[in-house]
Amino acid sequence: MSTALAVTCPDHLLAAPDRHTPLAHVLSPPGEQPLDAALAETQGLLERHGHLVTVFPATLPLRHRHRLHTVRSLLESRRIALLPVELPPLATGVLVRQLRQLSLCDFTPGVLGAAARLLTHYLYAGAVLGSVAKLDRVPVGVTSHARSWLPGSRFAVLAAPTPELVRLGTPEADKGLTAPQFATELTVAPGGLAADWALHTLPARWRVGHVHQAPLPRDSADWWGTTRLTEFVAAIPDVSVLYQLVASVRRDECPGCGLELIGDRCAFCAASLPPAPPGAPSASAPPASAPPASAPPVSAASAHSAAPPEPDPPEPAVADPRGIRP
Repeated sequence: MSTALAVTCPDHLLAAPDRHTPLAHVLSPPGEQPLDAALAETQGLLERHGHLVTVFPATLPLRHRHRLHTVRSLLESRRIALLPVELPPLATGVLVRQLRQLSLCDFTPGVLGAAARLLTHYLYAGAVLGSVAKLDRVPVGVTSHARSWLPGSRFAVLAAPTPELVRLGTPEADKGLTAPQFATELTVAPGGLAADWALHTLPARWRVGHVHQAPLPRDSADWWGTTRLTEFVAAIPDVSVLYQLVASVRRDECPGCGLELIGDRCAFCAASLPPAPPGAPSASAPPASAPPASAPPVSAASAHSAAPPEPDPPEPAVADPRGIRP
């Protein structure tokens, strides 16, 4: 059976690169869907696909986050993975698109779920901002903060994989942001700011293969702290490279639920691998053979250093239509 993918916002469903890439399911917030309907929807997904991987932003409202955990708890299912990501909104959509591509491959549910954490390290996510005065997700110096009040100021900001910030139109901007060291394509979402730098200057400097435009996600302004922005993400477009990147990482059996996994923690039950014996290779280390030349190098840190899945927190008291309490 295939593994179903789900998101919590339709903005995270970017256009597919081909007609074979499946869509992800949108799990509605509590205000738009009663609990019994959410339970029935999720149960139907599990019956059709076997497992469900849900990717959602770490900034998801607490009430919606509680709904996800409540459904998982009431269904008493370890076949549901809840994966919060710290990426900007457009990058979250690009990550989901990559997972949608990989869901057609022969990866088991545990490997596909863990692949989400691995692939975040190979997304170059940023934005062009008209102001950084309210930006709190990337370190902003006092000078940049003061200059953001000057008319016409623009800043190029990289949030992942490493935070960077340069003011456009200055000597430091000539160096630009750190470019990916592997083949990528660029997705650009214009907002309330001219997108010329992201559509023309950045692709030339980063030598990206193609540039695609996408609608700006509705939560981008909140994430970046301004409505004057253009968001961009450079990512690996080739599903064969993504496949080899994930396949090159060592696999283990989860001690909690028995699923196959990569990294040091299960995406479904949150169980950790026991410590490796002295001298044994790391659970997240790649195999001895080198990855393909077209793929970025895989490091042990990349396989497991992202935030692990979280166990279900204590849920607020919610009446279950079947008379069961969480």
